[in-house]
Amino acid sequence: MSENTSRPVLWIVIPCYNEEEVLPVTAPLFLHMVEEMTASGKISDKSRILFVNDGSSDRTWQLIEDLSDSDPHYIGISQSRNRGHQNAVLAGLMEAKEYCDITISIDCDGQDDITAMDRMVDEYLLGAEVVYGVRASRKSDSFLKRFTAESFYKLLNSMGAEVVFNHSDYRLISSRVLEEFENFKEVNLYLRGMIPLVGFKSSSVYYERHERMAGKSHYPISKMLQLAFDGITSLSVRPISIITSIGMMTSLMGFIGIIWVFLVYFNGYKVDGWASTLCIVLFIGGIQLLSMGVIGTYIGKIYLESKHRPRYIISERTWQPYERHYKG
Repeated sequence: MSENTSRPVLWIVIPCYNEEEVLPVTAPLFLHMVEEMTASGKISDKSRILFVNDGSSDRTWQLIEDLSDSDPHYIGISQSRNRGHQNAVLAGLMEAKEYCDITISIDCDGQDDITAMDRMVDEYLLGAEVVYGVRASRKSDSFLKRFTAESFYKLLNSMGAEVVFNHSDYRLISSRVLEEFENFKEVNLYLRGMIPLVGFKSSSVYYERHERMAGKSHYPISKMLQLAFDGITSLSVRPISIITSIGMMTSLMGFIGIIWVFLVYFNGYKVDGWASTLCIVLFIGGIQLLSMGVIGTYIGKIYLESKHRPRYIISERTWQPYERHYKG
């Protein structure tokens, strides 16, 4: 749709991994939101709710199929295996872009305020092509989680990555932006840092994040740290520059130390200090191993990118793909 003058077709993209407990709770809420926006004339009655099954091992896919049978607004796709949250979101967005004018990606657990979708659509109708859902505060988080999360966003920005502070993967994206985003072929995905790279007019909608409505979180601290590290190494090469600077500083310190040893030796002083020597060796060795690990991570990413493997494989659908003229 070239102009925002008629009612846009909205597809809500919801990644699901082992969500059999929470899906029956949140699915009706998503449907109610679609029906409300349709009744108010903001979106087309052709709008859909797309569930993306990320290789779940429980009854999630069966529940998605049941929902699809119960109401035409519900549709679903299933990946052939678990590929991770970012790949599941990407699969849903790429599936949706052919048939809708706008997408909204949101997690299934109900923590993100569903009613913020209404304001996101308002921003789109005012001309924004990307609308970021941003947490107004982190008062519901523990001190540790709040401190680490906010520090991470600050670290990313200091590394030169363009990320929206306190934004995760709750966002509206127009099909126009998705058409351009399809040209990004990275296998190592960090969507919240990649979407801003596309450009286009954007805005933000602020909301309060709630507790999970049912079930358990599938994103423990280890996965969060891995995602954070992937984000840094996927969006910035500054860690390599930092390693180079540390190497130069360490070499300079070593050179100064050699000069000092010779000076005290020629002045008749005995140079002692096996303990201090051992500490220096261990310190330098640690820096070397850490540097090799970071560089190895970049090399590993290059290796994975060079294979050009598919980022996702859709094995099942609850619907038959339509022609492109379905939009509008």
